[in-house]
Amino acid sequence: MLGTTRGAAAPPGRPERGGVGGAISGPPILVVTDLAKTYPTGDRALRGVSLTVDGRDAVFVIGSSGAGKSTLLRCLNRLVEPDRGSVKLDGKEVTTLRGRPLREARRRMAMIFQEFNLVERLTVMENVLSGRLGSVSLWQAWRRRFPAEDVEAAYRTLARVGLEGFENKRADALSGGQRQRVGIARALVQRPRILLVDEPTSSLDPRTSEAVMRLIVELAAEDGIPALVNIHDVPLARLFARRVLGMRAGEIVYDGGPSGLTAEALERIYGAAPAAAEPVP
Repeated sequence: MLGTTRGAAAPPGRPERGGVGGAISGPPILVVTDLAKTYPTGDRALRGVSLTVDGRDAVFVIGSSGAGKSTLLRCLNRLVEPDRGSVKLDGKEVTTLRGRPLREARRRMAMIFQEFNLVERLTVMENVLSGRLGSVSLWQAWRRRFPAEDVEAAYRTLARVGLEGFENKRADALSGGQRQRVGIARALVQRPRILLVDEPTSSLDPRTSEAVMRLIVELAAEDGIPALVNIHDVPLARLFARRVLGMRAGEIVYDGGPSGLTAEALERIYGAAPAAAEPVP
């Protein structure tokens, strides 16, 4: 069992800002330039994508399936290798890193996954503390023993996501919304510089989707962490985004505030307004 007893050692032209959170300030945290990726099948997923994410941005990426949204996120942290381009995190080039420096860069870009990516047989606390694995020694990781401050941070974060008292429940006993909350807590205890969020609500019902999306955006804002969120739900993007990027065929074809998602803009992104999109007044 894991030692989790409390106290034990254990870009130019800024878009309109809407949604949840306060003012934006500070230098860019993420700068992406001319990022391209073509898969061995010949599919061109990214065609020279460039973007900048500032200190407390909530940037939502929308577009149809196959537009390149997931490839973009995975190229940022090198889960997928880009063919060309630059990714700079706090001014440091990521695309040339190898070994330990790459692992450290990935720790600073915490990912929240569509399918939760929890270890089902482990407890909630064990899954949350897996976000600290890259910050402890190999021996501590193997024994699943974490410093007391990490354990305390995990307790606090579980309370923040509404899972206080769930520490010893197994992940496979949770609902979909609860599992995603565990994934959010795991990402936050990683103490990242940016959150990369890939379709976090696609497996959830509408009510739970809104609650989970609100939680991600509000907690990221509280911690001063920007979030780059892939999402298929245009109404959710309208509700929570400060800035929206619309992708089509591997390119960014829209970059602006949520109120700019007019019928014309949606047609530019999707070819036709998506069925899930609310009518624009």
